[in-house]
Amino acid sequence: MASASVTDFATSDRQQAVVTRFAPSPTGFLHIGGARTALFNWLFARHTGGKYLLRIEDTDRVRSTDAAIDAIFDGLSWLGLGGDEEPVFQFARSDRHADVAHQLLAAGHAYRCYLTPEELAARRELAQAERRPFRIDSEWRDADPATWPEGQSYVIRIKAPREGETVIDDLVQGQITVSNREIDDFVILRSDGTPTYMLAVVVDDHDMGVTHVIRGDDHINNAFRQLVVIRAMHTIEQAAGTGAWPDPIYAHIPLIHGADGAKLSKRHGALGVDAYRDELGLLPEAVFNYLLRLGWGHGDAEIISREEAVEWFDITHVNKGAARFDLKKLLNLNGHYLRLADDARLTAEVAKRLDLADAADLALLEKAMPVLKVRAADLNELADGARFLFARRPLEPDAKATAILTDDARAVLAKITARLEPATEWTAEVLEHSLKDLAGELGLGLGKLAQPLRAALTGQTTSPGIFDVLVLLGRDEALARIRDQFAGETIG
Repeated sequence: MASASVTDFATSDRQQAVVTRFAPSPTGFLHIGGARTALFNWLFARHTGGKYLLRIEDTDRVRSTDAAIDAIFDGLSWLGLGGDEEPVFQFARSDRHADVAHQLLAAGHAYRCYLTPEELAARRELAQAERRPFRIDSEWRDADPATWPEGQSYVIRIKAPREGETVIDDLVQGQITVSNREIDDFVILRSDGTPTYMLAVVVDDHDMGVTHVIRGDDHINNAFRQLVVIRAMHTIEQAAGTGAWPDPIYAHIPLIHGADGAKLSKRHGALGVDAYRDELGLLPEAVFNYLLRLGWGHGDAEIISREEAVEWFDITHVNKGAARFDLKKLLNLNGHYLRLADDARLTAEVAKRLDLADAADLALLEKAMPVLKVRAADLNELADGARFLFARRPLEPDAKATAILTDDARAVLAKITARLEPATEWTAEVLEHSLKDLAGELGLGLGKLAQPLRAALTGQTTSPGIFDVLVLLGRDEALARIRDQFAGETIG
């Protein structure tokens, strides 16, 4: 996917419309927490009539991969959360980031720091020994440029304020205050000339016209540091009369925990979005609905459509506390959406899982879908439930079905066959009437006929209604499967 030029984003529109962004690092799959962050950004932009953008923060060149980038775009597309513009790739903008660092340096808001890694390590160890927090206190902060050592490597550090406090009115967390003494003179440009995350994020958000930064609350500390850069650049722009660098509006959403309250992990179901689709067989609308309800709600509503979500969503109503992920609830919700889903769509999904391509097989699968989908919670269960339709004779019953197919059961199957063979109409109503009559003649409940019949027809002990199974298989195939269970044997 092509990268958008920053000139595509008009900063003059900044006050006219909300602009949000989702900015994942392509060092792995799109995890469920990231998907919820993307969803909240998408919803807030849609609710306010604004714009939702994507940025790939690929500055970690060692760990960033094309496969991860593809997986992120694929997962967002599946959930319907593609960006409103072509995505921005952060690494491609490194020169722009470096230019801003040098602007800050030239204006006195940043400085060259020649402290070596060994000197920093020694100071850090001393702070630990004295049991005090380690803070950068570089003698190079106010050094005369004439004293800069020629030919020695350096980093560029921002000059963080040392007095007063910084206040953020967060849309989710409320007012947060930090003493400026807690903010380090952090590095904005490394000794090799590459920008740090703290600088790149600020520059990209500004150039993309981002008005609202909605992200996990693990970034709250970053917000206070990034504001140092933002406000320094605002001062520079105002002095030059060339514009402004307004503070973004922050909304830091709580992280997701497992149902037990512990940090979300794979044992809780913290998988990549692609795994929810491919391995668990979930529908995107179910995942969308479930993520929406993780930390946000609208009255007692549990089932919320995409249109209702856009209408109702308000970022200020996101809970401050961590949301708890419950895979069972997600699966239950998916079952609801599965029952509502279009049969043709489900047929296409199940056909991929069963490797079906023949037109007749596809037609049979779609015909069966209304009775199959009411029994399934996900696409994988749906596929498993449909396998009997395409099984080759003779069937190999599973262990439970084999236990049912006793000699007495086979004798019953022989009588069922004799009763059904003359049937001229092969409909559920006719078949049900015929087998109920047979059950009465044999002095058996209908279930005593249905159990061995189901085992013979499907090789399993669970299936759609037995009369639906008979109709779906058709007269010849159904009778042939039943005969397979007693043909060649002497039935008493």
